[in-house]
Amino acid sequence: MRAPLSVIIPTLDAAEALPGCAGALFEGLEAGLVREVVISDGGSTDATRAVAGELGAVWVEGPASRGGQIRRGIAASEGEWLLLLHADTQLAPGWADVALRHLASGEAGYFRLSFARGGWRARTVAGWANARSRYAGLPYGDQGLILPRRLLDEVGGVPDQPLMEDVALALALRGRLRALDAVAVTSPERYETGGWLRRGARNLTTLTRYLLGADPEALARAYRRR
Repeated sequence: MRAPLSVIIPTLDAAEALPGCAGALFEGLEAGLVREVVISDGGSTDATRAVAGELGAVWVEGPASRGGQIRRGIAASEGEWLLLLHADTQLAPGWADVALRHLASGEAGYFRLSFARGGWRARTVAGWANARSRYAGLPYGDQGLILPRRLLDEVGGVPDQPLMEDVALALALRGRLRALDAVAVTSPERYETGGWLRRGARNLTTLTRYLLGADPEALARAYRRR
């Protein structure tokens, strides 16, 4: 019986982060969980493709748009289960056993967020993210999402939009999302560059505007300008 899980990683100039992300997946290979890793690239100009080749990953490419990239990656995958994962996120040891147990649920699951560094600021932001996930049912993509292909098809798939595709999917999965007892450790680089409080406020503003009906394309343009 072939392993059930296809890992989909959207990338854009992710050569530096990708080895760590993929390295954390090896325990899933050893456990007979991970079937393949699919790298869905949005036009990288660095060595992302070479790194993907060294890792033995399936490679697909197209326009840069995280939602569209994830959709293309899913279309190129074969697993009955899918793990949607950002390139700058590494699953902490022990995740594979938790994921294997989760397969029996037939539902979607997300990981608790942590940052690789950042002290109390990082713990505060991660605490807010985990509370938002638990009480509002809105995990973000940097927490990772594991779900059966059947369920994803049932809710219409990942929306092809450049921003907030993770929120749109979480909304579609409301009531069928479980918090997993495992951790996704993500890079704090964006917060270190933009400022922990400023970046957090910006993300909250973007989320609020999206939930109030703002166009994802307009939000993405404003997000890039900042």
